[in-house]
Amino acid sequence: MDWLALNEAEWTAIRLSLLVSTVAVAASLPLGILVALLLARGRFWGKSLLNGIVHLPLILPPVVTGFLLLILFGRKGPVGAFLEAHLGIVFSFRWTGAALACAVMGFPLLVRSIRLSIDAVDRKLEDAAGTLGANPTWVFVTVTLPLILPGIIAGMILSFAKAMGEFGATITFVSNIPGETQTISSAIYTFTQVPGGDLGAMRLTIVAIGISMAALLASEFMAHAIGKRVHFE
Repeated sequence: MDWLALNEAEWTAIRLSLLVSTVAVAASLPLGILVALLLARGRFWGKSLLNGIVHLPLILPPVVTGFLLLILFGRKGPVGAFLEAHLGIVFSFRWTGAALACAVMGFPLLVRSIRLSIDAVDRKLEDAAGTLGANPTWVFVTVTLPLILPGIIAGMILSFAKAMGEFGATITFVSNIPGETQTISSAIYTFTQVPGGDLGAMRLTIVAIGISMAALLASEFMAHAIGKRVHFE
């Protein structure tokens, strides 16, 4: 079973994938909840346009999304140049750029899951809390948020899984630099391009399947536990 032993480069790709995916989900979650609320409850001009922009990464080829990120957030891009000059933040060809690309690609899945949970909330419960004197923010924190937690968790897991498997947008935006931007997906691609790399690709494939299954099982457990607690309360 020596062929199952991971080398240091493979461990690095695994650690980087976990870091990139976790940061991508954590950074996009607050905005995802806000956008989901706007799409579920908002009444404003341009709502359909916002919905289209949010879901655009699901339709566009990932390479196109990566190229657009490179144009906007590259060192010479309008956003990237500003961030580097004023905040010292660099995305292109850095692991932070991989996290940004993964966040963008997973954002539609995150928003859609949360929006569906918000749509399923009984508005009478929120109205009842409002008649008791609670302000809208407190109603959201104490009533709405607990009810939509299963949807939030499901969206986070979907976004995490998308980030773990993302390849096209990431490799276009930040390339495939070992130790810096080489995630599991790009490492597998590299292994398939060199003679004798099949074993390395197989090892990382097994790891990717294991991580994805663990994430799905964890999400089911957490959603079930939260659902029982909310029902009990």
